[in-house]
Order: sequence, then C-alpha cells, then structure tokens
Amino acid sequence: MDFLFNTNVQFFIAAYLVGGIPFGLLLAKQFAGVNVKEGGSGSIGATNVLRVVKEQDPALAKKLGAATLALDALKGIFILAVAYFAGLSEATLWGIAVLAVVGHCFSPYLGFEGGKGIATGMGVMMFMLPIETIIALVVWALAAKTIKISSISSLTGLTALIIASFVIHPQMPHAPVLLIGFILFYKHIPNIIRLFKGEEKRVV
Repeated sequence: MDFLFNTNVQFFIAAYLVGGIPFGLLLAKQFAGVNVKEGGSGSIGATNVLRVVKEQDPALAKKLGAATLALDALKGIFILAVAYFAGLSEATLWGIAVLAVVGHCFSPYLGFEGGKGIATGMGVMMFMLPIETIIALVVWALAAKTIKISSISSLTGLTALIIASFVIHPQMPHAPVLLIGFILFYKHIPNIIRLFKGEEKRVV
C-alpha cells in the first residue's frame, strides 16, 4: 500500500473522485426536485439538465444547465491547477486530465455510469491546450448555432480540437488527447446511433 503515499497516485485518485462528482444530478435534485437520469437522454450533463428541468421551469433550467456546465468543466481544471502549482510533471498533469474525464464518464458514485464528458473534457483541455480548445469552442458554437443538435456540435468541436493539436503541437505526445477523444466518442455512441436513425433531438 506504499504506492498510496506517492504524490502522483494521490492526485490520480483525487482526479477520478472529483471528476466523478455528478453536479448535474445533484443540482437538478436539489433545486428542481427531478432526477435527470430518469428523463431525457438519462445523462447527468448540462444538456440533459436543461432538457429535463425545462419541462417544468424554463428559467430555472437555463440556470441549472449553465451551473452544471461550469462545475463539470471546473472540477477538472481545479485538480490540474493544484497539481500544476504543486510542481508535478506535464506527464502527470495529462494523467490527471484523463482520469478527471474518466471519473465523469464512469462515476464511482453512480455505479460507474456517468455523463458524456464534453464539459469536463473541454475543461481539462482548456488547461492543457488552451489555443486548441478555443478553436474547438468556436467550431462548437458555429455548429450549435446552425445544426442545433448538441451531440453533433460537441463531437465536431472535439474533432477540431484533436486536429488542431496535431497542427499546433506536432511534437507533443498525443496519446492522452486521443484517449480522451476516444472516451468522449464512446460515450456518444447512443447519440450517434440515434443520429443515423433520425431520432436525435434538437436543442431548442
């Protein structure tokens, strides 16, 4: 058990546990009295919080959706910032980034289920690759405005980020970026299936 006293391991565990906090589920239950896992897509993310809560209170839905988005992004950034100022290596920071996303997508508090990971993924990427993430957010915003389907917008932005990382930082190790991208695409498989069936809902 000596490995538990290793600083890197402690941060890896913290990243997973903090990343797994289901803010969307908690906020919707506390302030709207609804379980987002039982409505809409069943996801704990901001889009589903907005969709489910909107059925009873549109104004509250926007506030809770925004709060969920911010908190899901910040939980990854928080652990990375603490680790950065603690002087941990870039390789360790990337490990923390990946585990924060894994925690959100496969939360230990929800029987290893979770959200789609986009907000948490964008949060850790904003810390690690800010230029690429800004490009991704611009692409996401344009797609969201024109297509109005959350999953397509998110995956388009993610694809833009991955491509930009190879163009802007060709020498960096891309394995963590690709791993995060794989996890996010994997979590969107149900959305992709609904897209092919023409059943994916628009955000209105």
